[in-house]
Amino acid sequence: MTVRWRSCVARTQHEELMTASEHPIRATSAGYPISGILCPDPVRILVLSKRRYTGKDLLSERYGRLWEIPAELSGVGHEVRGVVAAYRAECAASKVGWLSARSAPHPLMLGHAWRTSLGVFRPDVIWASSDAAHLIAAMRLGSDWRVPVVLDHYDDYEAFGLTRWTGLTRRLREATAAAAAVTAVGHRLRSTLIERGARPDRVHVIPNGVPEAFDPAISRDEARRRLGLPRDAPLFGTAGALDESRGIGDLGRAAMHLADEARLVIAGPGSRAALGALPEGAIDLGVLPHADVAVLFRALDVGVVCNRETPFGRHCHPMKLVEMSACGLPVVATAVGEAALLLAGTPEALYPAGDAQALAVRVRAVLRGTASQRPSLATPWQVLARDVEHVLESAIESGRR
Repeated sequence: MTVRWRSCVARTQHEELMTASEHPIRATSAGYPISGILCPDPVRILVLSKRRYTGKDLLSERYGRLWEIPAELSGVGHEVRGVVAAYRAECAASKVGWLSARSAPHPLMLGHAWRTSLGVFRPDVIWASSDAAHLIAAMRLGSDWRVPVVLDHYDDYEAFGLTRWTGLTRRLREATAAAAAVTAVGHRLRSTLIERGARPDRVHVIPNGVPEAFDPAISRDEARRRLGLPRDAPLFGTAGALDESRGIGDLGRAAMHLADEARLVIAGPGSRAALGALPEGAIDLGVLPHADVAVLFRALDVGVVCNRETPFGRHCHPMKLVEMSACGLPVVATAVGEAALLLAGTPEALYPAGDAQALAVRVRAVLRGTASQRPSLATPWQVLARDVEHVLESAIESGRR
């Protein structure tokens, strides 16, 4: 089974949209074979998204829900096609031929690619995600072609800069209310979408998951050896966007409180200045390949997930929290949004946003073995794809009535 993606980028104002040979992306989950029973009644699913989301390239990095869920759906027998919009120049993924050029400043080229895909592929359902423009356009396409549309909210799109355009917020709410179904990344976001007009019976929570083989299942000592980390020192830290908008300064200040007890380890993009002054002995691994992030989570004694009380913090699904949990890493997280719900049963794993001293106290308790931890919070993408499958099939059925 394969997922065929097309990356739509217009080259120049006068150049025709050129169709390169379309090579399939193998339907695998982060490089691992998909297992599962083939569906008895396969359907045709068209996925519409921007190419770069959550700071990653969907096609070259093969990351997250917009890669994993279509791949899993294809793996059980559905025919899945994807059209992605590159808002800036991107390199095509290796071994994949692309119709590749920019959708901005040439949005008409993207519209042409969408309509061509609809005409040739004739999908049974559209699953659209990534921002307000995609969701609004998908609803228009679905209406024109009489195809049911399911809208995916992996974040609060109203908090994106794009919605500052006049009328876009209103149109996004109208689109969400009119969709055959909605998939929301968390319960907090689901509640917000309902408050804004979405029908409760049509909004389904599909959180972020992990590939089945995400956990490298190696010892702590082996993980530390691979990353060049000290074997015997207590280590705590994080991987991901090191940005003050995520409250990462809490971690830097907590590290100062713990300077005589444990060493801080960080990895990921972003300005280190956001962390503030760090104690001597703090370890910066830079930007790790995604496969090595799981190795880091095996190497640490405590993982930390920081956030702030912002629209993003309230509505995002904490991917790093889920990944840490999948690797069996004890976690301390900011008591904000979905993380607060996921860890509600273990309040000692939560700290108030901005309170670095409280964070240090929580980390210290884990290091001393006095804090309890919940079982894994991670769900395999394969399971979540089945949930999306049910939503899509229900949308198709409702369109036939």
